[in-house]
Amino acid sequence: MKAVTWHGKRDVRVEDVPDPSIKEPTDAVIKVTSTGICGSDLHLYEVLGPFMAEGDILGHEPMGVVEEVGSAVSGIRPGDRVVVPFNIACGHCHMCGLELYAQCETTQVREHGMGAALFGYTRLYGQVPGGQAEYLRVPEAQFGPIKVPEGPPDERFLYLSDVLPTAWQAVAYAEIPEGGSVTVFGLGPIGQMCARIARHLGRRVIGVDGVTARLEMARRHGIEVIDASEVTDVPGEVRGLTGGRGTDAVIDAVGMEAHGSTAAKIAQTLTGLLPDAVAAPLMSNAGVDRLAALNQAIDTVRRSGVISVIGVYGGMTDPMPMLRMFDKGITLRMGQAHVRRWISALMPLVTDDADPLGVMDLTTHRMPLERAPQAYEMFQKKSDGAVKILLQP
Repeated sequence: MKAVTWHGKRDVRVEDVPDPSIKEPTDAVIKVTSTGICGSDLHLYEVLGPFMAEGDILGHEPMGVVEEVGSAVSGIRPGDRVVVPFNIACGHCHMCGLELYAQCETTQVREHGMGAALFGYTRLYGQVPGGQAEYLRVPEAQFGPIKVPEGPPDERFLYLSDVLPTAWQAVAYAEIPEGGSVTVFGLGPIGQMCARIARHLGRRVIGVDGVTARLEMARRHGIEVIDASEVTDVPGEVRGLTGGRGTDAVIDAVGMEAHGSTAAKIAQTLTGLLPDAVAAPLMSNAGVDRLAALNQAIDTVRRSGVISVIGVYGGMTDPMPMLRMFDKGITLRMGQAHVRRWISALMPLVTDDADPLGVMDLTTHRMPLERAPQAYEMFQKKSDGAVKILLQP
C-alpha cells in the first residue's frame, strides 16, 4: 500500500509499505477514505525528530471502511463506515472506566512514562503506524472505532477522530461561566472549533491569530477577532474589550509552535541539529517550548479565571511564571483529549443537517495522498489560505 512516511526534518514521502494485517483478536483493518494533517503532525515535521524513526507512518485523523476484524471484535464488521480516535484505548481498564481514555492502562507507553498509545506519533506514544495511508491496522478495535452513518461526505464525521473532541474538551476544561467569555489563542483547526463550540454554548468568544485566512474563517462564524500581527499588546486589547478584567477563561490552542519566545526558537533549532541520541534526552529534560501564547494567556485571563491548554508542549523544565499565576489565582487544566468521552455530545451536532458547528467549513484543501509532501509544506507555511488539509488515498 501507499503511506506517508517520515524521513527527517521537513522530509515526508509517499512510499510503498507492507499492507497491515490482523495481529491480535482485538484488531481491525480499515480501508482509509480520508485522513487529516494535524497541527501536531507539524511537530514531527519540525521539532520532534529525535523521537522518530526513518520510515514511520504518520497520521492520526483517519476514517474509512472496515475491511477485516479480529475474532474478539463484535461491535463493527466488514463494510461498516467508521471514524478512528487518535488515541488507542481498551474501554475496560481502570482509567477507561473513569472515561480518561487518553490514560488507558492497557496501551500506556510505560517504557517512556507516557499515556495511551497514539496512531502515527513517535516512539514516546508507542510508534503505532498511522492513518495517512491506504489501509490502517486498528488495535483495541473492540472499543475504539466509531460507527457513522452512510451518505454524508467524510468531512461531516472525520473531525470526530481528533479536532472536535479535542476542542470540546478544551471548552469543557475552560469552565466558562454561563454568559461568560473566553479568549482563544490560535485559530488553527482546533482553535476554530473551540471558538465555534463556545459560541454555540452561548459564550462570548474572542479569537486571536495573525494569519488572515484564519481570522476570516473565524469571522464567518461570528467570532470577535484580534489580529496579533497588528496588535502589540494582545492581553491589553482583550482587557479593553472586557471592562479591564480580561476574559473569564482562556484556551491556548497554540502550544510549542507559537511565534515569539526567541530563546526557545533558538533552542529548538540547535536541538534539531544534534544527533538523535543527544537531542532526545535534551528535549525530554530541558525547556524547548516557545511560551509566548501561554504567557499571553496568563496575562489575558481575569483573576481567578481558568486557562485550558490544548496546544501541545514538549519541554520538561520550561519556566512558568508561578508568582503571577499564584497571585491571580489561576486554574490551569490540560491534557490529551479523551476522544470517546465526548462523542455522545458531538454526534447529534455533526449529524444535524443545519451543521451548527460548521464542520463543512473547516477543510480548505483536499489533496490526493500522493501529494502529501506538498500538503505538509503548504500547511507548515500556512500558504494558499491553508487552515485544514485532508488527504484522500
